[in-house]
Amino acid sequence: MKNLILVLLLVLALPASAHKPSDSYLTLDVQQARIEGRWDIALRDLDYAIGLDADGDGRLTWDEVRSRHSAIAAYALARLRLAMGEQACTLRAGEQLVDRHTDGSYTALYFTAACPRPGSTLQVDYRLFADLDPQHKGLLQLRAGGRASTAIFGVDQPVQALALNGVPAWRSFLAYGRDGVLHIWAGFDHILFLVSLLLPAVLVRGDGGWQAAPAFRAAAGDVVKVVTAFTVAHSLTLAAATLGIVTLPSRLVESAIAASVVFAALNNLFPLVHGRRWLAAFVFGLVHGFGFAAVLTDLGLPGASLAAALAGFNLGVEAGQLAIVAAFLPLAFLLRASWFYRRLVLTGGSLATAGVAAIWLAERALGLSLS
Repeated sequence: MKNLILVLLLVLALPASAHKPSDSYLTLDVQQARIEGRWDIALRDLDYAIGLDADGDGRLTWDEVRSRHSAIAAYALARLRLAMGEQACTLRAGEQLVDRHTDGSYTALYFTAACPRPGSTLQVDYRLFADLDPQHKGLLQLRAGGRASTAIFGVDQPVQALALNGVPAWRSFLAYGRDGVLHIWAGFDHILFLVSLLLPAVLVRGDGGWQAAPAFRAAAGDVVKVVTAFTVAHSLTLAAATLGIVTLPSRLVESAIAASVVFAALNNLFPLVHGRRWLAAFVFGLVHGFGFAAVLTDLGLPGASLAAALAGFNLGVEAGQLAIVAAFLPLAFLLRASWFYRRLVLTGGSLATAGVAAIWLAERALGLSLS
């Protein structure tokens, strides 16, 4: 019971803003002892770290960003070290542009690295935002000898030695699988949507309202339908978006995800699709897949690297999702007949979730700041 109380308190205390986790996109093109780099870093993250909004009006202009180009380059390159073999490379900043990603504007910092001599291994030490955001990830695409490989950096894995003759696809698979798990766990909107659909799984609708489900098997079967529908749906759109078959504006996708959470929560209070919640999971799961795809779409991986990253990331999302279900279902079934579960968790939790998601929807669709 204490665990469920904690869950409810966490829902009530969720931040009013939930968006794509902080990522940067680093591309390194190795040409013997010379490396050409491009580093895409979110302007919102840089504004938080070093301050870009000179007039404090909450909006960044091109002049404000351009006036801070030297500070941006100094801040970023001080947190990246490259070494060929055991010899450190010298980094030099080049031009900076502003590029649009699926989740907002980024600075595109070009730079070069001069290494003492060519080598077979490149060591990358990545520390960007390590002291500010422990969830920040650096997504690397490494090009060398006509091959492309990938790696993911974070506070738990800031230094990696990468072979320049090609990183095996299975390493990309594992790296993006791990990132998929972390992505679903850090995505409050995805978690709340799924949990809102699962809350009634241990109950049945009767004349007097919600009642305890008679058997665990029936509840588990309902959960399997919901989770399977959600999985199939977001897998389809994750693949379609990552492969460039279908693209949708980030603002539309993020707004629709927030709307899906509102719908799922309110459906627990005013059931419209109680018997077919799996159908709601499928329909809205298509939208959530576009949200998941933002990480891989922005990286722009080619060929085999893309296939390995896509497969690993999708399986990682599923593993993270199943871990949530495995933790939720047994405890919810044990408490299903209690007043605490039906009134406080189902009703109170759904009300709190709908309220938080409504704030997200207003922020994303209307551009309001309600946090």
